[in-house]
Parts: sequence; structure tokens; C-alpha cells
Amino acid sequence: MTRPTPKEIKPIAQVSGIPVDDEIAARISNAIGPAFEGFEAIAGTLPFDLEPASYVLAQTQKVSK
Repeated sequence: MTRPTPKEIKPIAQVSGIPVDDEIAARISNAIGPAFEGFEAIAGTLPFDLEPASYVLAQTQKVSK
């Protein structure tokens, strides 16, 4: 599990149906990078993986009160 680059994030987002431009891909990489670095010591031992494409979806969802 390595920190994804913007170049890797763009196709993942596209396949997920949430296309992003270069600037947003870079923002996603910078935002989730620390999580990848934090889990580096236990990479491969967890039953899940971080999925960067859903980051944009989560950031654009409106929360109703």
C-alpha cells in the first residue's frame, strides 16, 4: 500500500464514475497521503484498502439536518 499519485487517482476516479481534473487529483493525493503513510507499518494486514475515488463523492455530499 503506497501513497497514490494524482496520475494514479485520475483513472480510479474515472472508473468509479467521478471524473476529476488534475488539480482535484492532486488535492486528493495530498489529503489521503497521510493516511497511507500512517498505515504503512501495517500495510497488507488490514481487511480493507483506502479508495481515493470516493473522497470526491464524500466531499460533495450535502448533509441534511
